[in-house]
Amino acid sequence: MPISRRTLFAAATAAAVDAAFSQTPHVHHPDLPVLAPSAEPYARLQGGQPHHLTADQASQRSSDSPSPKGPAGRWAPKAALPIPRSEMAWATEYAGRLHVIGGYGEGRVNRGYHHVYNPVKDTWHQAAALPRGANHVAVVTLNGRIYAFGGFIEQNRNPDANAYVYDVSRNQWEAVAPMPRPRRAAAAVALGGKVHLIGGASAPTEERASVGWHEVYDPQSDSWSRRKALPGARDHVGCVAYQNRIHVVGGRFNTFEYNTALHHVYLPERDTWELRAPMPTARSGHGMVI
Repeated sequence: MPISRRTLFAAATAAAVDAAFSQTPHVHHPDLPVLAPSAEPYARLQGGQPHHLTADQASQRSSDSPSPKGPAGRWAPKAALPIPRSEMAWATEYAGRLHVIGGYGEGRVNRGYHHVYNPVKDTWHQAAALPRGANHVAVVTLNGRIYAFGGFIEQNRNPDANAYVYDVSRNQWEAVAPMPRPRRAAAAVALGGKVHLIGGASAPTEERASVGWHEVYDPQSDSWSRRKALPGARDHVGCVAYQNRIHVVGGRFNTFEYNTALHHVYLPERDTWELRAPMPTARSGHGMVI
């Protein structure tokens, strides 16, 4: 069914937390170490050396869109990440806290970092690291547990098939059934008590090829099954579940030089995809929330 532009939008993932926090029942969190925010947001990203945006990069922080203007928003400064990093999983929210997992940092590309943000106290905490560090990991929350799938263990090379689940109350990761096929930069979304893992990039390593794979993980049976593949194989997409539909928006064909504005919606009762209105601007590597 159609969805209005105001309802479905691309944004910084952290925006979801403030909206959800007041509606979330109290959940026990373990006592995690509080970490000081980074004093220099671009330091230690490349080999431990300071890193600064070029003029061209800075100009891409925002861009005009041909779409009609919506309600005016505003940005407010919050505590920076304790360790500057990139290529981590788009954050997932659980019980009013934001979990940011994996990525590049401190001169390496296979970090298992796991930082948790408390929006009420504006503080970051250090949680149990991924059992095996990776970048471009897909994460999602389902039934009170956090799942992490795949990722690259080299820089844009060597995709992983690992799958893990995080128990918040015990601050502990456990391995679950690995993905049938290794990939990274996939979209993970919860729907109907299962996790849908869609798109991404996989082998051969030399090509880092985008894929349209659509596989479903069932936590009850700890098993995987396949669904109709995403039309137009791509990675770095925006993805949300809304009214028993999965929306996959934007992404890239193999590299960011081939960004797309495509918008597909998955209908689970028919196991099929339908085309919807594209984004006004083609992009990839964006966050998308309801």
